[in-house]
Amino acid sequence: MQVISNFLMSKISIKTVNFANSFTDIEHIRTSVFIKEQHVPVELEWDEFDNDSAHILAYYDNKPVGTARLLKDGHIGRMSVLKEYGNRKIGENMLKYMLAMAQECSIMTIKLSAQEHAVGFYKKYGFTVTSDRYLDAEIPHYNMQYLG
Repeated sequence: MQVISNFLMSKISIKTVNFANSFTDIEHIRTSVFIKEQHVPVELEWDEFDNDSAHILAYYDNKPVGTARLLKDGHIGRMSVLKEYGNRKIGENMLKYMLAMAQECSIMTIKLSAQEHAVGFYKKYGFTVTSDRYLDAEIPHYNMQYLG
């Protein structure tokens, strides 16, 4: 079992990317996850923070399958993995990468807005809920925080 686990992990790679240069891949993932699957209005998906944030892409077998961004204020956002690549530890690896990226930038307090179904996932990695439940794009969310 360990050999299979190591083999699968070696299929995942994560890279910090330039938003403009990687826009096609980022757009495909975020459009698939947020706009098509979750019905987030397109006008809410793209904002003024995209150009000023650090972006990552997660690859599975060299195919871009996940993305996220880190704002200068330590806010992780737009974390998404294509549905067909779920349950492969891609999100876990992306989050660990983002936490390391924030630490490298000397960001000690990391925040995010978690969809209700993802709260347990973030809690496993040290995030705590800091707000009551609220709606964002008609999807239940909670603010969460990680103290590095």
